[in-house]
Amino acid sequence: MRGVRLLVTRPEPECERTARALRERGHEPLVLPLLRIEAIPDAALGAGPWGAVVFSSVNAVRALAAHRRFAELSTLPAFAVGERTKAAAVAAGFAQVRSANGDTGDLVRLIAAELPDTRPALLYPAGEDRAGDLEGALRAHGFHVETAVLYRAVTVETLPTDVRAHFERGEIDGVLHYSARTAAAFVAAANAAGINISCMNISHFCLSAGVGVPLTAAGAGAIVIAEAPNEVALFAKIDMA
Repeated sequence: MRGVRLLVTRPEPECERTARALRERGHEPLVLPLLRIEAIPDAALGAGPWGAVVFSSVNAVRALAAHRRFAELSTLPAFAVGERTKAAAVAAGFAQVRSANGDTGDLVRLIAAELPDTRPALLYPAGEDRAGDLEGALRAHGFHVETAVLYRAVTVETLPTDVRAHFERGEIDGVLHYSARTAAAFVAAANAAGINISCMNISHFCLSAGVGVPLTAAGAGAIVIAEAPNEVALFAKIDMA
């Protein structure tokens, strides 16, 4: 039985890492990062001092690690949304990292449980565009949060000729979507290429229900949602295809 032919749309370097993992499972990935991550040089971090750093993505870890003030921050406790973000923080040089092993709601609950009395000021390195309101959720628990915008995601607006040809020949079985923004970027790029999302005979594998919202709005048919917001659960859905 052949593997599933998949288009991977997340930014690099995660896009190629995911593609390698899919190949190891016998699938046939095609790489098309629909967002390009750009650091914001000399981004202001805020006044401080902070008692801990909060990471909701690997990109945030990388952006902070490249910042000129990183050395003074690496000694702070860090909280990560998931295991991959934790691993990136440890690799960057943080000695104390706790993982929520879930989504941003789990991250907020972990921080509130770990810091119930001290309520230190928190540094939240983030992207220019953010889903949800992590800052608001933390403030609701009594934390002071300073958000530092350290990177931006630039959207790829068109489908390359070879990817468009694969779709036209029916050579792609599914598309992986890791964020609502990349899902929306895929819809826009497909429309620009004259491809009607609602007429595609493919599966859309989404990390969460929220990720699938732009696809539903565009009339996509087979939207498959992972049982948990992590890649292991997403791959399990693909393996069942």
